[in-house]
Amino acid sequence: MNPYVLTTLLSSLGLGTTLTFASSHWLLAWMGLEINTLAIIPLMAQHHHPRAVEATTKYFLIQATAAAVILFAGTANAWATGEWSMASMSDPIATTMVLAALSLKVGLAPMHFWMPEVLQGLDLLTGLVLSTWQKLAPFALIIQTSHAFDPFLLTALGLTSTLIGGWGGLNQTQLRKVLAYSSIAHMGWMIIVLQYAPHLAFLALLMYILMTSAAFLTLKLSYATKIGTLATTWSKTPLLTATAALVFLSLGGLPPLTGFVPKWLILQELAKQGLPFTATVMALAALISLYFYLRLCYSMTLTISPNSAASTTPWRTQTTQVSTPLALFTVMALGLLPITPAITALLI
Repeated sequence: MNPYVLTTLLSSLGLGTTLTFASSHWLLAWMGLEINTLAIIPLMAQHHHPRAVEATTKYFLIQATAAAVILFAGTANAWATGEWSMASMSDPIATTMVLAALSLKVGLAPMHFWMPEVLQGLDLLTGLVLSTWQKLAPFALIIQTSHAFDPFLLTALGLTSTLIGGWGGLNQTQLRKVLAYSSIAHMGWMIIVLQYAPHLAFLALLMYILMTSAAFLTLKLSYATKIGTLATTWSKTPLLTATAALVFLSLGGLPPLTGFVPKWLILQELAKQGLPFTATVMALAALISLYFYLRLCYSMTLTISPNSAASTTPWRTQTTQVSTPLALFTVMALGLLPITPAITALLI
């Protein structure tokens, strides 16, 4: 892609997200979301592969639908209250519509069906942008309007997402689909604690972005898109294989890795709020997710490729890819647990 075009598109992505962050008016928030969607569409379709074009079309239709519902809900609320402000969301129908549309945008279950299919059609870098950056603007709107949402509805969305994110990833062989279901499950953790401690939801989002970035960049460096390909990476890059396995375990939430921080604090908060049953279900759902991360670790570190994989062993040529961002994200995805008190003190 032409560097000038790429710069324009990435700047538009940043502008759309910033506009949504800074707005307290539904029309401006909608405008930011639309700029965001229109900026990522050419990035998704840049390879002109039929799967990429199909994924782009699906993504555009879903995001356009969600944006239209948000605009309609904002208009309905303005009609009922006389204000366009997000702080004055008092109409119950408009509020429910906004929550449904934002859930569709971030891929919360049961509005998650587009996410694995779209992510599967993209290359790993665009998939990384879709899984991380594209979640920021809708999630900012969810945080801003969380006071108006029905607590039972938020809890139901959170539980459904963590369970479906866990169950959906169990039978997958494509790594991008596994990461899509991982994203759905992590979104459930963020949504369930939103009504009690928004700063913990933000912390979970931050940790999710760090770990997912490390996972996507690892797969990009090792040219892996299927579980079978992972079995051939140990012979070429043994150190990367070891850190990748740890990154996947961090995504699963195992201590003493970074991924344990949000799950630990969220379960603690749910117990404080007198919701032991909800906390138990969430912890059990995390175990389901952990199983498919362990499958990835097993394929990478405990199998020998000629006996386990049909794929050919990659050439051991020197890569020209930049590995500095990967190193940075991997360190953060593995080693932030000791500074948890400092992180929580900064957020509260």
